[in-house]
Amino acid sequence: DVNLVESGGALVQPGGSLTLSCVASGFAFSTWAMKWVRQSPGKELEWVSTIVIDGTATYGEAVKGRFTISRDNAKNTVYLQMNSLKTEDTAIYYCARSGEDPTGQGTQVTVSS
Repeated sequence: DVNLVESGGALVQPGGSLTLSCVASGFAFSTWAMKWVRQSPGKELEWVSTIVIDGTATYGEAVKGRFTISRDNAKNTVYLQMNSLKTEDTAIYYCARSGEDPTGQGTQVTVSS
């Protein structure tokens, strides 16, 4: 079974940084493009970033220039480095295989002073 476990969420002040991790198991991780999505209270799921097999990354406009996605195929892990965090980045963050809905519990990121 596909299993994705997100971690690293925390309470952080505006302007701060945070790195999220997502450990994958149950499938051939290195052969899948992976994505991060987020959901804020009362809002729909929002795409954040995708990294494909060769490491090429794309980003949503809201996070471009502030977030960096990366992957370590040896560790079956995808990361999301978040810098210059804003209050509007507050959300539950999920990782998922590209083209699929998230299946994990997500990790809460709260940006507040």
